[in-house]
Amino acid sequence: MTKPIVVLTRRLPDAVVRAADERFEVRHNMDDRRFTVAEMEDALRSADGIICTLGDPLSAGVLGGGPWRTRILANFGAGTDHIDLAAAQASGLVVTNTPGALTEATADLAMALILMATRRLGEGEREVRAGKWTGWRPTHLLGNSIQGKILGIIGFGRIGQATARRAHFGFGMNIIYAGRNEVGVPVRSRTSGAASQEIDAKAVGLAELLGTSDVISLHAPANSETFGMLGAERLGLMKKGSYLINTARGNLVDEPALIEALKSGRLAGAGLDVYVGEPKVSAELLALENVVTLPHLGSATTETRAAMGMRAIENLDAFFAGGTLLDPVT
Repeated sequence: MTKPIVVLTRRLPDAVVRAADERFEVRHNMDDRRFTVAEMEDALRSADGIICTLGDPLSAGVLGGGPWRTRILANFGAGTDHIDLAAAQASGLVVTNTPGALTEATADLAMALILMATRRLGEGEREVRAGKWTGWRPTHLLGNSIQGKILGIIGFGRIGQATARRAHFGFGMNIIYAGRNEVGVPVRSRTSGAASQEIDAKAVGLAELLGTSDVISLHAPANSETFGMLGAERLGLMKKGSYLINTARGNLVDEPALIEALKSGRLAGAGLDVYVGEPKVSAELLALENVVTLPHLGSATTETRAAMGMRAIENLDAFFAGGTLLDPVT
């Protein structure tokens, strides 16, 4: 029996590659670099399915150029904002993702960024590496404790809830979260009621969350409704001396407005794993000492990336077998 042809747009963990090779006729990206538009169009013309990743060129301009041989885009990751879903559907392409596989790892990273930003750990690490540390002193690099402080969650889905549990049970933080209608997106999931009871989390209006939270962590999906949702006006509502953590998507925040809020002292600091236009990062942002910057590491554990790849393969298996998709997006 002829195996389906599947393109892997990036190098995936070895266990995932082996599993894909067993099931499909796989075409690998040996250079492990982002596909160009021409390479993506060639993959769409020649493969039955594609395991795609963040940053692959899957805009309406690309996807609308069919007809294509490809019938399914199995996204390696939860976010699908790099795929024009309407264009994919119009071209007869099924899209899946891997939402459950990266919850715990991303929540771990959000918690790490909270600690790094509030305790000024990035500044301290840079000081030691630069050979500028002169020794312990009582008032050196004083940060802020998070015990008993308020953590505001914008996007109370899987990752938002997992972050809230870590912050509440591990560090004694009080949890509030923005309700659905305030943000304009479904930031609550079917499990949010149970989760809010478990950690005594309170749903509040967005203005209240911005004005009372000592730390705000973003976990909302990226779409047309959330693009730039934290602009100058809303950043100006944030509690003076608070912190912003973003492990979701860079385009949720107006970066120039964020930079101004950090420079002015409105915000004490920020912990960022995602950026507008990444992998390029604003030089102004990088120059700020009160910002922790990470290179999109939310799901970057061996176990998580392997689980994401296997979930993408399971979605391909189900599709080619004519079964029920595990994680349909379109």
